[in-house]
Amino acid sequence: MKSLVVGLGVQGQKRKRFAGADFVGAVDPVHKDAQFRQLADVPLASFDAALVCTPDEPKMELLGYLLRSGKHVLVEKPLWAPDDAQINELQRLAHASGAYCYTAYNHRFEPHFAAMKAVIDSGRLGQIYRCRMFYGNGTARLVRESEWRDQGAGVLPDLGSHLLDTALFWFGAVADDLRVTSASRFENRAPDHVVIASEGTSPKLELEMTLLMWRNHFTCDILAEKGSAHIESLCKWGPSTLNVRTRILPSGRPPEETETLVQEDPTWALEYAHFRAACLERRRTDLATDLWLNRTLRSLSDDAVRKVA
Repeated sequence: MKSLVVGLGVQGQKRKRFAGADFVGAVDPVHKDAQFRQLADVPLASFDAALVCTPDEPKMELLGYLLRSGKHVLVEKPLWAPDDAQINELQRLAHASGAYCYTAYNHRFEPHFAAMKAVIDSGRLGQIYRCRMFYGNGTARLVRESEWRDQGAGVLPDLGSHLLDTALFWFGAVADDLRVTSASRFENRAPDHVVIASEGTSPKLELEMTLLMWRNHFTCDILAEKGSAHIESLCKWGPSTLNVRTRILPSGRPPEETETLVQEDPTWALEYAHFRAACLERRRTDLATDLWLNRTLRSLSDDAVRKVA
């Protein structure tokens, strides 16, 4: 498969690296290593798929062009659009041309995220009561210095999209009563620390995201009827630990199963392999998750911006 990278920023460089021998060229209006300045300049016969790593604003136009041309697309999260109709149109174009459109949420390929899903799906925890996730980066200054990142709802669509997608990955559905319980602008123009919660879903959710965690970190705590499960850190910030505890009744110290990984981040290679296989198998595009995420993030973003205004 011949893959084109559109946008040679940080994400684009990673996509280029993990596309490996599939990489055939790059598009970027300013980057010196790009072979093309505009997507329209690239001969359509020269590539089969595009890895779109651009800011949100131009995404819809780029994706529409690619899908109408029958090109498979991996697009960096979130698949943002001002209304649902534009995402529905992308799905229609993909179905009409037979192209595959995939939104990249690489954390689904984090080893302990996959293991957590297996624990949940096994039923060994019984009823899941509550899930709390925290995702912290120390990138407030970098974001503030960016012309396009420090705007809108800030950290919410950036890191919150990962947390919401992870909740869908693990639990299958999330209630529509998510709300912003806290939003702050400590250093940036846009919100740089946000907490959202859902009380109507099962499990109840509390999702916290920040740009003010000077050592990047992730934690998750799942509390359940027959035990609990916990993740500490991601492989890229390792060591990363998964701990599953089995409840002792009526009380007592639970037996624990603990796995700690010290390794390079495997998610980029695994996600590209997943995308590549889907393209070669001509899988049918389904953007239902993107529709829900886009609708939910639009509503939450409006709420966060109001709170910090």
